[in-house]
Amino acid sequence: MVNFKERVKGVLMGAALGDALGAPVEKLSYQEIKEKYGRVESLKTRWYKEDLGYDVNRGKKRGNGIITDDTLMTLALCNVYNIEKRHLDAYDMANEFVKEIAFRKRFIPEFGREELIIERLFYPEKHIFLRHTLANCEPREGGYGNMINCGAAMYIAPVGVVNAGNPKAAYDEAILFAMGHQTSYGLEAAGVLAACVAKAFEENVTVEAIVDTAIEFAKDGTKEAIKAITTLAVELREKNAAIDEVVAAFHEAIKPFSPMGDDVSRKMEKVGIPSNHYTPSRLGSIEELPLALGFIVYNNGEFYPSIYDGINSGRDTDSIGVMIGVILGAMYGAPVIKSEDIHLLESANHLNFEEITDAFAGNAKLIIEKDLEALEKVRKILS
Repeated sequence: MVNFKERVKGVLMGAALGDALGAPVEKLSYQEIKEKYGRVESLKTRWYKEDLGYDVNRGKKRGNGIITDDTLMTLALCNVYNIEKRHLDAYDMANEFVKEIAFRKRFIPEFGREELIIERLFYPEKHIFLRHTLANCEPREGGYGNMINCGAAMYIAPVGVVNAGNPKAAYDEAILFAMGHQTSYGLEAAGVLAACVAKAFEENVTVEAIVDTAIEFAKDGTKEAIKAITTLAVELREKNAAIDEVVAAFHEAIKPFSPMGDDVSRKMEKVGIPSNHYTPSRLGSIEELPLALGFIVYNNGEFYPSIYDGINSGRDTDSIGVMIGVILGAMYGAPVIKSEDIHLLESANHLNFEEITDAFAGNAKLIIEKDLEALEKVRKILS
């Protein structure tokens, strides 16, 4: 039996592992990854941009275990829980979370120096600072006007941790918190991923039960995309389909919900041309969560094969890796992760997962114990 602390550590290390594995190939297509690397199955991977003349000494660094903003923001959210020691909502996004990303320096591995997280963030995540600090918006309206992407879902796993075993509470809290950052299907994905992480903490949980939880709570296009991809994953697994066929089938199945395909970058040629990409839609879904669940189902929940297939499938590879890592990290706990991977992740990113886990797991347990005390009061009312 894996205890609570080891499962929490599995979530945090699973996020970092999936992030660091996918980062060097992020935005490449499946075919491009295959042509350049064959298959990525090591943290010691050279960032493809270096071969295109990118000077890592004057910009960002990736590869060799370096994490990105996905993990940095996950750890920032853990710190908010450590400070508040209670459940969160959009007002905490506007307060302590803004302080974490825009006012408190920490080591940014891609820069190799102490810096504010916001200096590393993509525009949809900088939106948090713009809306809450500069625009002084009503916190529950913070996500309005943002590009719809996986930015909230990629760091939402700690919400699942503080609601371990209670997916409905995890879904609700993730929505209440992340509405300060995202709307539409970007917000929905955050709620569903948090619910999956909470479900994965259950002893002897199955992949099927986690997928059922995702489908139960998901709404609109997110629900339909998850159903389409996971149903297809079962069929492909049963026919023992090769990974080429799996990726092609998954990408074809996600098209009705996320139509940008392999062309994920905003180029000058796209300026002024209308599209449905990254815009609010009840029919849309982010790609990363359905694909992450699909690769988990296809691999029967095996930890490394699921992550490897996810990060080799192309496009938003680091976030797909993170989502697989946090779900299966909660399911299996820290023992599933190779010691050499943990060592490289810690050394490359100046992290100590034992210390980070001690603090966050202790506070998560405190929050859950308060919930149980409140539940006991309700039981007495009903008796």
